Amino acid sequence: MIEFQDISKGFWVQDLYQPVIRRLNLTLPSGRSLALLGRNGAGKSTLLSIVAGTLRPDTGQVVSDGTISFTVGYSGSFHGELTGAQNTRFVARVYGVDTDELCAFVEDFAEIGKHFHMPVRTYSSGMKSRLAFGLSMGIRFDTYLIDEATATGDARFRRKSKEIFRQRMSEASAIMVSHSMSDIRNFCDAGLVLHNGEIEVYDDVEDAICRHEAILA
Repeated sequence: MIEFQDISKGFWVQDLYQPVIRRLNLTLPSGRSLALLGRNGAGKSTLLSIVAGTLRPDTGQVVSDGTISFTVGYSGSFHGELTGAQNTRFVARVYGVDTDELCAFVEDFAEIGKHFHMPVRTYSSGMKSRLAFGLSMGIRFDTYLIDEATATGDARFRRKSKEIFRQRMSEASAIMVSHSMSDIRNFCDAGLVLHNGEIEVYDDVEDAICRHEAILA
């Protein structure tokens, strides 16, 4: 369960306050994979960051009775001077999981060879994405937050990523942002549409997609 209690968030743009999320009060049930839809700039990534705890709302709080992931596949927090292995060990300690087990999983999954033991600053964007996705899937959470993460890598790696993601979703909840309606249909069973700072809830993901497409039109 994730509960939004009076969540508001906005940003100052040229001395004007632009609200993105307005007084959000909502409870998301456990065991559901929810699509988070909305036009570009609607605030989807902002909302995911608030749920993850990496961005503070202007008002309110998020309450959960389970563990929530960082945004799956996000590589922006890697320390460039540390190796992939060292970054992985650091995250393992933060989340209280076995460091050797997580390193073994990520090294095998990411398939970046010797680069796993080289500084992240030497990585291509693709290698960073592989490392980040492997790290995300290597830690078990009750709820996963996904922002376009399944689009990582070449076709074979994307298939592998989607398969392990599907395995994780069979045991956990998710909130997923994606421009691919195919991915949304494959992984989600209900939907949230963020529009004009407010969230509309749909028990059927097809209804959420229809509403989203109507907004875009």
